[in-house]
Parts: sequence; structure tokens; C-alpha cells
Amino acid sequence: MMPHITGEFDVTLATEALSATAAQSGLGRLSLDKRYHGPLEASGQGEMLSVRAGVAGSAGYVALERVEGSLDGLQGSFYLQHSGSMARGTPTLSVTVVPDTGTGQLQGLSGSLAIRIDAGKHYYDFTYEIVATQ
Repeated sequence: MMPHITGEFDVTLATEALSATAAQSGLGRLSLDKRYHGPLEASGQGEMLSVRAGVAGSAGYVALERVEGSLDGLQGSFYLQHSGSMARGTPTLSVTVVPDTGTGQLQGLSGSLAIRIDAGKHYYDFTYEIVATQ
């Protein structure tokens, strides 16, 4: 069975300028600054692109995030890839470890992370494994 951990995180989003190519596309761009607490004691920084549909409650986003710190006491870094959408208020979200991005004691890391928001607080549920690399 793969380890499963849960904890809280804080996130700060900041609006960023789009490239000249994307400026007229209707996309939004945000920077991410996160602090994970609990079994994942780490910081995360990344970039998000998003778009809102013409129908209320429909949107999509993609993001890449570098996470650095301690995972169950193991030190290193890795990248998370986010893909989310909302169809008329119904959300779907996939957040996975980008293959072969683990460093230090997190080499060989794979897994998926779920995000929950409850009473304005952000929580993560992270299921992962570390397989020795060659």
C-alpha cells in the first residue's frame, strides 16, 4: 500500500503579465506561492494559466509547481503538474508528480495530490511512493 498523508497549506496568488503572444487570448496568468504543513513540510512556487468560459461556473486551469522541503522526513524537491476544470460549477482536478523530477532523498517519487478547501482553509491529501532509480 502506498503512503497517504494529509495536511494543511497556505497559498498566495498574484496576477502576472502575459507574454505579448498571449496578451489578446483571454487567458489569465498567476504566480503561486505555497507553504505546506504537516508530513509535507515544504514551500511551493509555480505558475498558473487560466481561462473563464462564457457560461457561469465554467473555467479551466493548468499549472506547474516546484515543491522543496521534507516529505515524511525525506529531503528534496519535485514538481507537481495541475490540470483543473469546472463545468457549470462541477469541478475536476488532477495534480500529479511530474515523472523523474524528484531530487535528493525524493528521487524516484511518484504520486498524486488532492486539494480540499473547507471553511476557507486549504488541505492536501497526497498518495505517493518512492521507487529506487538506476
